Amino acid sequence: MNLIRNIGIIAHIDAGKTTTTERVLFYTGKSYKIGDIDEGTTQMDWMEQEKERGITIMSAATTTFWTPTNVGAVPQEEHRINIIDTPGHVDFTAEVERSLRVLDGGITVLDAEEGVQSQSETVWHQADKYKVPRICFANKMDKLGADFFATVADIREKLGAHPVILALPIGAESSFKGVVLLLEQKALIWKSDETGAEYDVTDVPADMTDEVKKYRGQLIEQISEHDDKLLAKFLEGEEPTVEELKKALRKATLAYKLVPTFCGSSLRNKGVQPLLDAVVDYLPSPVDVPDIVGFDPKTKEELTRPNDKKAPFSALAFKVQTDPHVGRLTYIRVYSGTLPAGSYALNSTKGKKERVGRLLLMHANTREEISQAYAGEIVAVVGLKDTTTGDTLCDEQNPIILEGISFTEPVISLAIEPKTKADQEKMGLALNRLADEDPTFTIKSDPETGQTIISGMGELHLEILVDRMKREFKVEANTGRPQVAYKETITATAEAEGKYIRQSGGRGQYGHCFIRVEPKDRGEGYEFVSEVTGGAIPREFIPAVEKGVKEAMANGVIAGFPLVDVKAAVYDGTFHDVDSSEVAFKIAGSIALQAAIKQASPVLLEPIMKIEVSTPEQFMGEVIGDLSSKRGQVLGTKKRGQVLLITALVPLAEMSQYATILRSMTQGRASFYMEPSHYEVVPDNIAQGIIQKQKPDAAKPTEQKT
Repeated sequence: MNLIRNIGIIAHIDAGKTTTTERVLFYTGKSYKIGDIDEGTTQMDWMEQEKERGITIMSAATTTFWTPTNVGAVPQEEHRINIIDTPGHVDFTAEVERSLRVLDGGITVLDAEEGVQSQSETVWHQADKYKVPRICFANKMDKLGADFFATVADIREKLGAHPVILALPIGAESSFKGVVLLLEQKALIWKSDETGAEYDVTDVPADMTDEVKKYRGQLIEQISEHDDKLLAKFLEGEEPTVEELKKALRKATLAYKLVPTFCGSSLRNKGVQPLLDAVVDYLPSPVDVPDIVGFDPKTKEELTRPNDKKAPFSALAFKVQTDPHVGRLTYIRVYSGTLPAGSYALNSTKGKKERVGRLLLMHANTREEISQAYAGEIVAVVGLKDTTTGDTLCDEQNPIILEGISFTEPVISLAIEPKTKADQEKMGLALNRLADEDPTFTIKSDPETGQTIISGMGELHLEILVDRMKREFKVEANTGRPQVAYKETITATAEAEGKYIRQSGGRGQYGHCFIRVEPKDRGEGYEFVSEVTGGAIPREFIPAVEKGVKEAMANGVIAGFPLVDVKAAVYDGTFHDVDSSEVAFKIAGSIALQAAIKQASPVLLEPIMKIEVSTPEQFMGEVIGDLSSKRGQVLGTKKRGQVLLITALVPLAEMSQYATILRSMTQGRASFYMEPSHYEVVPDNIAQGIIQKQKPDAAKPTEQKT
């Protein structure tokens, strides 16, 4: 197990994640030709939509092998590296979230000219949440304006990390030709851009000796600070050996204290081999990761599973994918024990027994069959029927539930309808399959118009899902204009009663309850509590009241949007010995909640986006003026190289067609990046317009063809 590395490549859109992964596959002998994004020949971006757009949509997993080239912190043996290449576009943030949940280490790729961009910050904090040790790679050193030291300063300031420089660039921009490894004091110089498989190992260039001495001194000091033995040596003026330094750096990296930082140019095939050595040297194996903690499904007490193939089996399903050749694939990370193909496992999250058909090792979209999966491995399983993202699979005799994966709420919706009657049935099937794969994609039916509404993380997200329906499931559909996913909440506390009594000869229906609602802080979600004492409502009817409350939360009282951040408490009620039933209490709960919400000063909430515009300085005034006219709040501006970065918070409702507006305003020279930030109360005058629109006669979307 100590020879396995489970790593992910995470970064901002266009920093070079897929290009770096393609080089890794080439140098490790997994592929015989270097994949090129522009030519659509990459191994990891295998979907048609990915090839056309040149972006990663699905995180792709692959397994490859590498033997370190230098004596390091670990034995010079062949190591197995499981790599997940994740998307950089914020619309596919779920892919990054679920990958980070099951990975042991990460490589953060940064654009040496742009530095730390906003999505890099987002994924960095996602990795912090799951305590994933990582190394940084300043890519694109050959790009105009590339600045390695400014990028390192960015890592320190924006990410709050402690980077340690292990490689210095030789030259920059068009003169970039190699790197100096500080610990080994060797220069690696690549002769040509052809494949980059061969390079010369030489002494440090004469004009860099002072610089190398300075940064090597800093490096030894930084590493020694985290190791008492080395610190004692350092203070006595004795230099530790390279091996001692590497071992101490590995320990500090695993404890999230230091971040080894490298540089190179993946596109020009320079600097990737030292990065592979660093993956093996400094990133954790499954043995270095703390034992996984979960809880017992029955007693709810905390349980621990050791990283050992002899321990009881436990695994987390982190991704579901529909494969045209083998059907439904479930990707799992095995945390303990062994899983043989053809056996049975318990899905403890849903309490169902699942048959494990075949086990596959994945390489993007090609596969290799294996007979067993062991602790520390990432494999795909064929044959699981009920397992979805975030479910735990475990040994039937030793049940455990591991911590699941939380995803952000969708922020944009649109109406979708099949073009023909024949597409009707196929559309339902296709949408359910896609929702199975993607937890941030939701489907619901509008009760007033009968339309199917799909929701996702952004326009691109929904556009690609509709395109996949057409290509993979052969479903033709019309879509409406994208609608913003508004929510409703309350700002005051209120109480109300709900009574449901029906007499129709024979047995009647009787349900009666009192409910109090209170506002919660933004983002805290929904909570239901029972404060009923003395059996005013029998215990078996409380879940029915909760069900009624939950159903009523789906449609708010202002404009029918879902209610969020509300605490509902049932505190009193009455019942009838014969006539009371679950259905009656469910309806009473629903009536009480709606009545209470109306009295609790309800308000509309809208999604606010964080936007980062990168523009030449001469257009700064126009861009800021335009953002202000969109109810935007400018947070700050920063100059980097030739461009100015403007950060602002703007309501999503105002951002329709922004790409076109920005291009025309800046002669096509500015670009922007947007990600969900939080929800905020909609100003009164705008809320009135939204409520008017939501009336059924005005609710139908204008159709446009996909």
